[in-house]
Amino acid sequence: MKRICFIGLGIMGKPMAINLIKAGYSLQVYDRNPPKVEAVASAGARGCSSIKEAVEGCDYIITMLPNSPHVKSVVLGEDGVAENAKKGALLIDMSSIAPSASREIHDELKKRGIRMLDAPVSGGEPKAIDGTLAIMAGGDEKDFEEARELFDVLGSSAVLVGPVGSGNTCKLANQIIVALNIAAVSEGLMLARRAGADVEKVFMAIRNGLAGSTVMNAKVPMILEGNFKPGFRIDLHIKDLANALDTGLNTNTPLPLTAEVMQMMQVLKIDGEEKSDHSALMKYYEKLTGTRVRKE
Repeated sequence: MKRICFIGLGIMGKPMAINLIKAGYSLQVYDRNPPKVEAVASAGARGCSSIKEAVEGCDYIITMLPNSPHVKSVVLGEDGVAENAKKGALLIDMSSIAPSASREIHDELKKRGIRMLDAPVSGGEPKAIDGTLAIMAGGDEKDFEEARELFDVLGSSAVLVGPVGSGNTCKLANQIIVALNIAAVSEGLMLARRAGADVEKVFMAIRNGLAGSTVMNAKVPMILEGNFKPGFRIDLHIKDLANALDTGLNTNTPLPLTAEVMQMMQVLKIDGEEKSDHSALMKYYEKLTGTRVRKE
């Protein structure tokens, strides 16, 4: 069986790695936080103390890291993936990073005979745990088909959307739509509350109509309970929206609503909510109006 290296064992990476172990794959895992390595090693992986050790002899290297600088450091940095992966290995970067960073990493790896897919995901921690993530990939079709058996373990859908960098472009579009959806839901429910309606019943009335969405069904119950335990953190969503705005600038694409919702999230970050779930966007409206939508 092919050997897999998994680097990055955070909120998303840990359950993804565990699902691969449960599916019978042999994993070598690394994270700069040793307790995270120990947690996945206890599920059956081989815990490693360095990137070099984790990458050694592996056919596939999966990275799930917070941002572009992290991925560049792990892959292209001293004693990183590029220096230690065997020729012909396939890097599957499932982080959400700038498309330009994906292309830069790909070009450097190609010089060393290492293949790459950028394959970010959507669905947050619950779908990472369930193995039902939506995977959007960029790269060579042959490499994508080779990786499909892994994607089938990690997600309920995997689509090749274009060359390397396209996966993260797709993810940016996804993140814009999710952020604006949460903001729209928050704005609509705040109107309902201040106009005297029962917000929970408003949710029940509209969730199966045209306004209904996966975002609404996932986030409104959290909002009403005041449960902002992170499935996807505000600071990470800010990072994605910043990448979207940079990409918009580089492609001469106006993104006025993206800029607005990013500023709303920045306000929450200043208020100390950066580690909260992005559904905490409701707190922005509560701050504006002095009205709580959350249950007392």
